[in-house]
Order: sequence, then C-alpha cells, then structure tokens
Amino acid sequence: MIAPRLCRYLSIIALATTGALAGCSSSKGPDVLSGKVTIDGSATVFPLAKAMTEAFHASNPAVEFAVAFSGTGGGFEKFCAGQVDIADASRPINSVESEQCKAQHVGYIEVPIAFDSLSVVVNAKNAFVDCLTVAELKAMWEPAAAGKVTTWKQVRASFPAQPLVLFGPGTASGTFDYFTLAIVGTQSSSRDDYAKSEDDMVIEHGVAAEPNALGYFGYAYYLAHKDELKVVAVDNGRGCAMPSAQTVADGTYQPLSRPLFLYVNQAAAARPEVKAFVRFNLAPDSTQYVTNVGYVPLPAAALVTQASRFEKGVTGSALGGHGSVTGVALNAFDEDEKERDRIRAALVQ
Repeated sequence: MIAPRLCRYLSIIALATTGALAGCSSSKGPDVLSGKVTIDGSATVFPLAKAMTEAFHASNPAVEFAVAFSGTGGGFEKFCAGQVDIADASRPINSVESEQCKAQHVGYIEVPIAFDSLSVVVNAKNAFVDCLTVAELKAMWEPAAAGKVTTWKQVRASFPAQPLVLFGPGTASGTFDYFTLAIVGTQSSSRDDYAKSEDDMVIEHGVAAEPNALGYFGYAYYLAHKDELKVVAVDNGRGCAMPSAQTVADGTYQPLSRPLFLYVNQAAAARPEVKAFVRFNLAPDSTQYVTNVGYVPLPAAALVTQASRFEKGVTGSALGGHGSVTGVALNAFDEDEKERDRIRAALVQ
C-alpha cells in the first residue's frame, strides 16, 4: 500500500487523473501491490536504491526487488536490451545509449532523484593532504600522467616523495565518466595505470589499506567508511570546499557536484508496482532516505515537477542525451526549467 501521506501529496499536485492515485487507500480497502521490479546500474546510486527498495518493501511486502550494480554504462546496456525495469545512473544517458534503446524499442522516462558530492578520499592516516586543486587532480589523472606522475611530490613540491597509489572506477562507471569530464576536461580521458573497479567497495578497501592511496567515488561510500578514510577538499579557484549538502546547495562544490537518476522503462512504468515505486522515490517523505545515505535531496519544487513529468510519461532526457554534464545546479530540475535551458544552450555552442 502506498503511504497515506504520499497519496495526499499526489492529490496536492493534481495528478489524480490517469490513475495517479492507484494503490492509495479507499473506502473499499487498500489495493495490494505485487510483482517484481528489476534494477541495475550505478554503484553510486546502489546504496540509495537499496534504502528505497527496503523502505518500499516494508509497506508492500508482496513486491519483490532484484537490485544489482554493474556501473552506469553496464546498467544502460541491460536497460536498453529490455533486461531490467529501471537503470540507476550517476550521469545522464548519452546519445549512443539513447540510440541503443531506440533500436530495441525501449522508451525511457528520466527521473532525477538526488545530487551527489563526488568525493576525493585518501587514507585516514594521511597527514599532508587536506585540499587539492582541480589542476592538481588533473595532473594526477590525465592520460599524460601514466607512468610519469608516480609520487606525491610530483603533484605538489611540499608533499613528500612517497608513492602515489591510485584507486578509481572502471570505464563502465558513470562516476569515471563524470570525474574525467569534470577534472581532466574530456569524458573517459584518464591514465590507465591505476587499480580500477566498478565496485566502489573495492576502491574503499584499497584506499583504507594503503597509506599513500587516493581514490574517488560517491559521498555515500565515504560517509559509510569515514573512520577508515579522509575526505579531501577541492579548490576550483574559489577556495577549498568540502563535499556536503551545503556546498552542493550553494554551488561551491563544483565541478564535483552532480545529479543522480533513475531511468524507467516506459512500458514497465505502466505496471502498478513500478509506478508506485517511482512515485515513492519522488515523495517528500522519501527525502529522508536520500539524506541518510549521504546524498542531497531535490528541492520540493523539483520533486513536484519530476512527479508531474513521470505521471505524464514524458520520455527522453531533459539534459539532451549528451551523457555527463558538469555545472548542473541543485535547482536544475525545478518547474521553471531555466537552468536546463542554460545547460542545453551551453552544449550547443
């Protein structure tokens, strides 16, 4: 059964038409949801997907979930082949993936659900790194650094001449796509001589075990292991900023603040259990799960807008299907759409 407060929320935004209140309590008794929802994709979104599915299942025990992660790219591959109902993504869908979905007659509804402050981390015992500039991160990770930038002293003269040991996502990861665009300047452009995995827990374990290590992943993974890791502030030219809800909201944690998404198979969205689950993700009450795992909820206006788009079955990407896009503000998905218009215009130039 959908929570009564969610039903009231749907009523408030006038979505009762086209069956928007299906699953809410009525004088005839509640509808009982059942079925199975399949989800795959981003390791960054995975902790949130687990929290959401567990909370939804608690009120709807007859609905089963199969939740996995194979990276954003791997999730889109399965999604566009019609193998899963929902793809979790830590970047927007790109043009190649959109064409793959189109070729397989898979329509999709893009649902932004939260923001992440993508985090750079070092070993908890690291005493010399507190903040890194974007230029220093680029010097570490650009393709030209492979086999050449191998010590911390080469990154900054005041750092010790200790080995630089890097851990990061693999190439199927949306976090890899986003980080390379934001830091190196070109998506998927990175040195390849680092320890890589689509499983962020592997990265976490690697950094926690190696005193000279550095890695990057979604903030939720730092928060869950903050006793074993040290998060590093990032200076984009306007001073050092730590990843947090506040720096995402005020725009100071750029370029590593980014939106997270669900992509819902258009045909699957017609199934009551899938529809109810997506509504649950967009309900004001559910922002608690976003906050608890370490991400930043969408503003109330954006939740209303995205719920309305979902109920109308609006397909395609609001960000143009270009893949990773940097500089997206927290208000990018609210009802006035001005921020999205700005992004679209910048992409065309």
